Amino acid sequence: MQAQHSQTTPAEFEFRGSASEYFGIWIVNLLLSLLTFGIYSAWAKVRTKKYFYQNTYVAGRSFDYHATGVQILIGRLIVIAGIVAYTVLAAIPLVNLVMLLGLIFLIPYLLMRSLRFQARVSSWSNVRFDFQGTWGSAAANYFLYPIIAALTLYTTWPFVTRSIQRFHVNGHSFGTTPMSFDSPIAPFYKAFFCSALWVIAGIVALLAIVGVNASTLGAFRTLEIDPGDIAALLTVLSIYGFLILVMVPAVIIYHAMVRNTVYNYTILGDGHRFHSDVSALRLLWISISNAVVIVLTLGLMLPWAHVRRARYLANHTIFIPAGPLDDFVGTVSANVNAIGDAYGDIEGFDIGIAV
Repeated sequence: MQAQHSQTTPAEFEFRGSASEYFGIWIVNLLLSLLTFGIYSAWAKVRTKKYFYQNTYVAGRSFDYHATGVQILIGRLIVIAGIVAYTVLAAIPLVNLVMLLGLIFLIPYLLMRSLRFQARVSSWSNVRFDFQGTWGSAAANYFLYPIIAALTLYTTWPFVTRSIQRFHVNGHSFGTTPMSFDSPIAPFYKAFFCSALWVIAGIVALLAIVGVNASTLGAFRTLEIDPGDIAALLTVLSIYGFLILVMVPAVIIYHAMVRNTVYNYTILGDGHRFHSDVSALRLLWISISNAVVIVLTLGLMLPWAHVRRARYLANHTIFIPAGPLDDFVGTVSANVNAIGDAYGDIEGFDIGIAV
């Protein structure tokens, strides 16, 4: 009875990998990818995914990644062939117009297939995930809603973010157990305003430090700079550099706060929940310090940076079962054959969508 009670307590995510182990995988991946002119990168991606998945645990059970290098390579070759065909045929005006219209329909399809591929080659406790989102939802979330947000000067972007996250989570299932997500809009606007305040503070600091004159502002707007005006050139370059340094942290802050909201409002099956308490400023510090260390070591500390970030995110994520965890896993395992046949329908489209 006591053992069953312990299974209902929150289960923390753990990342058990190490920088030294991953460095060995990373350096071999890098060298073989260079020697094969990038062909081996498909297998390198699989090895990397497997390492991070298999070293991420919940309640003593690890995740796993089941894609093969051949699947990834075939998917990439199909995409490359499509790009080449588009480039060649784009010289014909009418054909170019038809292909542009076709992309409006094709891109949401590829996004949907990428999410499905990622889900179906991922598993936890030997049970695979699935994704059943539709083309229409993908088109609305990645095309229609961003256009509407642009018309409102992006003041409605939190609604777009919430809708995209709802599309991602609600389309996923663990075995045959569905996942669901819904939340009030307030947490998304909180993330939006926090990142916006960071940008505003950065711009104010820029104006206070650099001091921009009228000629420089004109050059900045038109990108037309007098070659002899070195001061204006340096100022414009400084402004662009500073804006990058402002915008990147703002994006990190926004994504960290959105991550917490998505995890905290996601439900798996009949009441199984998640919790995330990632600190936006802490994640920002990890990201900035990682970047500095990577640059100073000419990229050699990249494995350390990846492991450091993965461990932080895992340590601040919790699974909260609604009942005995073994009962839940057993039920899911018993029903998983209902979608077993679907795993053969994998094209290898993996275009790196973050869920």
